[in-house]
Amino acid sequence: QVQLVESGGGLVQPGGSLRLSCAASNSISSFSIIGWYRQAPGNRRELVAQFMNGDDTKYTDTVKGRFTISRDITKNTVYLQMNSLKLEDTARYYCGGFQDRVGNSWGQGTQVTVSA
Repeated sequence: QVQLVESGGGLVQPGGSLRLSCAASNSISSFSIIGWYRQAPGNRRELVAQFMNGDDTKYTDTVKGRFTISRDITKNTVYLQMNSLKLEDTARYYCGGFQDRVGNSWGQGTQVTVSA
């Protein structure tokens, strides 16, 4: 099973920026879907942004124009650049993906707290 390790979370003021990284233990090209999800206390885990079917990307409406997903295949790493952070972006952010014949994989998550 592939391992996904997130980093880059932290405490930031509203309007600030963070970049999250997700390092995979093997090629991220093997994922048909890979991206970022988040879960706030009391809420369900939700999609933030993902790559699917190659280069296609999908964002949840609340982050469009503020967050950007990218990847470096040579480093087996997926990134999430988060700008103009809002209080409601506070959550634990998870890297997750799907591989054929393997199924779903999840990282342990990294906490993002937006607070004044």
